[in-house]
Amino acid sequence: MNTIFRKSMLSVAGLAFAGGVFAGPIAAHANPVDGKPVAVAVHTAAPKPQGDQSHIDLNGEQTANAKAIIAATKKAGLPERAAVISIATSLQESKLDNLGHLGDANDHDSLGLFQQRPSSGWGTPEQITNPEYSTTAFLKGLRQVDGWQDMPLTDAAQTVQVSAYPDAYAQWEQQATDLVTQHWNS
Repeated sequence: MNTIFRKSMLSVAGLAFAGGVFAGPIAAHANPVDGKPVAVAVHTAAPKPQGDQSHIDLNGEQTANAKAIIAATKKAGLPERAAVISIATSLQESKLDNLGHLGDANDHDSLGLFQQRPSSGWGTPEQITNPEYSTTAFLKGLRQVDGWQDMPLTDAAQTVQVSAYPDAYAQWEQQATDLVTQHWNS
């Protein structure tokens, strides 16, 4: 009987301790006057870029294309992370150049900022070479990727793009992040 009582008391003490450990930080933010908890903002930092990073100097047209990607992302109601993934993808696919038909230099029938292909159902050549349309099409694919917000950029981009070079998107994450930081509120 004494052993059962002792084990019961240890269990209760253990629960009280665990409750204090887990509730302690929350209780620490309670308002002592009215006992209501105070809202605590939790900030999650953007993931750090993976691997070696590349950078190119952008001309006016490339910067305008980055701004168009940001505007389309905002219009779609998606967060800055979606714009970072989109710009990094475009940096890899076209260096933010809105590529038209390049003759023999084309990768099949790939066009536009994201090297999307009319033959793969991305849209007509006219649509794909429209920065807002092509970004919206990319974002539609991104939204279909479960957990894209929390996965490494290169994985999210690759799931949408299905590239022969799946890890290549990661090298543009820092420049894409810098562009979004610079132009998101402009």
